Amino acid sequence: MIYLDYNATTPICAPALEAMQPFLERHYGNPSSVHAAGREARAGVDDARDRLAVLLGAKPHELVFTSGGTESNNLAVLGLARAHRDRGRHLICASVEHHAVLHAFAHLGKREAFEVTFLPVGDRGRINPDELKRAIRDDTILVSIMTANNETGVLQPMEELADLCEDRGVLLHSDMVQSFGKVETRLIESGLAAASFAAHKFHGPKGAGLLYLRAGLPIEAAQFGGAHENQRRPGTENVPAIAGMAAAAEWVLRDRAGEQDRERALRDRLWNHIAGPFPSATQNGDTTHRLANTLNVSFAGLSSETILMALDLEGICASSGSACMVGSVVASHVLLAMGLPASLASSAVRFSLGQETTEEEVDRAGDIIARVMDRLSSARSSARTEAYAVV
Repeated sequence: MIYLDYNATTPICAPALEAMQPFLERHYGNPSSVHAAGREARAGVDDARDRLAVLLGAKPHELVFTSGGTESNNLAVLGLARAHRDRGRHLICASVEHHAVLHAFAHLGKREAFEVTFLPVGDRGRINPDELKRAIRDDTILVSIMTANNETGVLQPMEELADLCEDRGVLLHSDMVQSFGKVETRLIESGLAAASFAAHKFHGPKGAGLLYLRAGLPIEAAQFGGAHENQRRPGTENVPAIAGMAAAAEWVLRDRAGEQDRERALRDRLWNHIAGPFPSATQNGDTTHRLANTLNVSFAGLSSETILMALDLEGICASSGSACMVGSVVASHVLLAMGLPASLASSAVRFSLGQETTEEEVDRAGDIIARVMDRLSSARSSARTEAYAVV
C-alpha cells in the first residue's frame, strides 16, 4: 500500500505512543479526582499543556483541550459569537472553510439571528484582503479564516487579514488543523483571537485537539456538565491522548523546515509523473502559496470517484474533493468557490504526502497513476465511440 492521504490523517509516531502508555496502564486516574491517582493524571495534563504552550507560542491557560478539530472549531465559532453578541451580530466566514466551521456559521445565521457574510476567494483559492476590508462592518464581531485549506493546501495571507481585523476591533479565529507542523506557528504574535488544532493531523492520536483562546477573551461553553478546562469545555480530559498530542507536536517540529523541503520536492516529483502522460491534468489552487505536501489535481473527463476506486485497487490511498451524500457525489464546495466548473470539480483527486513518504513510493505511485489514467481514458473513449455508433 502507498499512503498518499496524510491530510486526512497521519500514522501515530513512536514518541506519542510511548507518552500515552503510562496513562493507559499505570496512571489511569481521573484528573479531577483529589487522590493520588487523580493527581498523577492531572500532572500529565498540566505537563502536556505547558509543553504545547511553548511550542505554539502561547500561555498554558490559553489552551483548551477538546476531542479534536471539529469540536475546537465549533467551540470557537459558537462560543465567541454568543459571548460577544451584545457588540454586534454580523459574522464573516471564508467560503472555502471546512464544514466544521461552515456549518457552525450556518447554524448561527439560521437559528440564532446572526447575519453571516461568506467571503469569496479568487480562482486560486486565496482571499483578497480588500474583500475582507469591504466586508467588515461596525457590527462585525467575528471572522473565521483557515490558515491552510485541507483540500488544496492553499495558504491564506493571515498576517494581512489579522492586521485588518485588529484595526477594526474584530475577533479573528483560524482553523489551523491542517497547517500546524507544516508552517511556523507563533500564536501570541499572530493577532489571532482563537485557533483550532487536531492531534491526528500531526502524527498524534485521534480524539484529541485543542483550542487556543487569547487570554482575557470571554467565551460561552458549547457543552454542559462540569467546570473542566476553566469552565470552557466540560468533560473528563482524555489524558493518554493529550499526552500523546504533546509528544507528537514536539516530534513533528523537530525538523519542520527540512521535512517540508523534502515533501515539497516529492510533491513536485509526483506532479511531473502525472503531467507527462496526462497533459490535460490541471493543478487546483495557488501553486506558490500552499502547503508543501499537498497536490490537488483535476483529471478532465473522468470522475474522481472512479479514479479513487481504480487507484485503491492498485494499492494507492488518496482522496477526493467530493463528498458522498446519500449515494450521490457532490462536487467540492472549495473548488466550486474557486470558480471551477462542476465537471472539473468532480474530477479532482487530492494527493497528500507525509513523513513516511519516500521517493521510491512517489515513483511507483506515478507509474501506477499513469497506467490507471491511460486505462480509464481509453475506456471512456471506447464507451463514447460505441455510443456514437448506436446513435
